[in-house]
Amino acid sequence: MRLLLRNIAIVAHDLAAAALAWMLAYWLRFNFDIPDYYLNGMLNNLAWVVPLHAGVFVALAVHRGMWRYVSVKDLLRIVMAVALVAALVGAGVFMLQLGDVPRSVLILQPLLLVMAMGGTRFAYRAWREHQIYGQIRMEGEPVLILGAGDAAVLLLRELKRSREWCVVGMLDDEGGKKGRAIDGVPVLGGLGDVAAHAARLQVRNVIIAMPAAAASVRRRAAEAAAAAGIIVLTVPAIDDLLSGRVSISNLRKVELEDLLGREVVRLDSDGLHRLLGGRTVLVTGAGGSIGSELARQIARFEPKLLALLEQSEFALYDIEQEFARLLPGTPIACVVGDVKDTARIEGLFARFRPEVVFHAAAYKHVPLMENENAWEAVRNNVLGTLRVAEAAQRHGTAEFVFISTDKAVNPTNVMGASKRIAEMVCQGLQRPGGTRFVMVRFGNVLGSNGSVIPKFREQIARGGPVTVTHPDIVRYFMSIPEAAQLVLQAGLMGQGGEVFVLDMGEPVKIVDLARDMIRLSGYTEEEIKIVFTGLRPGEKLFEELLADGEHTLPTPHPKLRIARAQAALGAGSLEELRLWLEGAPQEEQAVKRQLGVLVPEYRPQQPA
Repeated sequence: MRLLLRNIAIVAHDLAAAALAWMLAYWLRFNFDIPDYYLNGMLNNLAWVVPLHAGVFVALAVHRGMWRYVSVKDLLRIVMAVALVAALVGAGVFMLQLGDVPRSVLILQPLLLVMAMGGTRFAYRAWREHQIYGQIRMEGEPVLILGAGDAAVLLLRELKRSREWCVVGMLDDEGGKKGRAIDGVPVLGGLGDVAAHAARLQVRNVIIAMPAAAASVRRRAAEAAAAAGIIVLTVPAIDDLLSGRVSISNLRKVELEDLLGREVVRLDSDGLHRLLGGRTVLVTGAGGSIGSELARQIARFEPKLLALLEQSEFALYDIEQEFARLLPGTPIACVVGDVKDTARIEGLFARFRPEVVFHAAAYKHVPLMENENAWEAVRNNVLGTLRVAEAAQRHGTAEFVFISTDKAVNPTNVMGASKRIAEMVCQGLQRPGGTRFVMVRFGNVLGSNGSVIPKFREQIARGGPVTVTHPDIVRYFMSIPEAAQLVLQAGLMGQGGEVFVLDMGEPVKIVDLARDMIRLSGYTEEEIKIVFTGLRPGEKLFEELLADGEHTLPTPHPKLRIARAQAALGAGSLEELRLWLEGAPQEEQAVKRQLGVLVPEYRPQQPA
């Protein structure tokens, strides 16, 4: 009913404007002294001119535009409607002889009507915006900027040149800025007040402009805005801004990775140039999440050749095309092969003689590798590591960096136990003066293949529900680039035989991730449900980075520590392990029994 009354009022306004413009055109034509003959004609013609205007205006939906947000597009619609009705009036006068109307009136009336209809609409918008925004000039969608630092000021200046956005206020927790103005825009209060100010100013979008702030600060601001139903945008990362790759105005929606983002990794660039620059580097599993990011990071240090080994043809093609497009100056060799294939690995090392190896190839999906695929998981993760590591020894590789996992600690699943044995294999192969074997252990990475975040994103896009295995399950997370950078740093620092543990920060509840992603996608938990499905095979409620009885030592890098592992495999044990893995395929329970012998802390999860 309210909408109907509003439309009736707008149509009545436009018809009144049409009638007044008609009469004013006569008055102007006759210098405000209309002869009786034309005065009667003016009044009589209103009987068909006004209904004609009504029909055209309703047909072209002129009344549907919101005066509060009137724009040039609305004005063009008015011009089109008035032009059409003017043509029809002219046709009625000259072709149908509906009245004796001076030609000047037919020209003046449409001009006066456009000014009347457009002028009242824009005057209303100006009045409403003055009521809400005071003296702030409004061009485009009103928006609040979260932050009042250097990045926010740069963004403010860019947006002032934009017709899409109009900044109506800024929020910052620095107390000295509240109540002051930056380039004419007031700093209204702290980040926690975003919901109240957005409601008062009728703002539907906020922009987080704090690329250098701690992730916890950005997370708090985004969660407060998302909880109020506000669309949250952000600016690019500070590294991208400083490098000039993107502009401050390249806005995008906030992703969960922004809220879980961690502090910038400080790398020993000179040391990594010595380790990687001008040398041949091999990355196994180069098409995976970690392997491909390692390849990108290594390319920065100008290796002589970057050899990329991958079993998946499509994944290898994808990374090859990316290098051709983005890093054409990096010499690469793309090799399809299986790390368990002795002949292929031997030929690869004989041809390229890599001086540094990053071994990322592995089967990593816990539930998928737990039962029917247990034997293949152990062979790929252990035997594949053994064969690549021994080839590295035979061909004089200086450094072998093995990518491990937090699931290798007190493992409850086949994947974790296989990774623990692979660590022990590398430790067992360590010899004084030979290839340096370095193991790097870390948790989940954001957005990696098979991780929860892409899965949640797909489930939300389908309308839900979002499935979480258990309300109390927690995981450690870091970004893929951070993990790759710390792997490189650990490879530089390793002297041989160490297990490096990455600082994973605080564990995060998976159900909290799900709730954040739902809110950031613009939904509520009533619209997108969260369903708990129960722990999957081999899955723990929480992951550990250190096993019982282990301790860590600090390193010069604040995000790396060294774990003192309990055991390594001797030469005899390595040979027994090789014979087992090269033997006949084993069924699931036999595999798990043998894993229990090799890894005493392994405790298979019992079926529910």
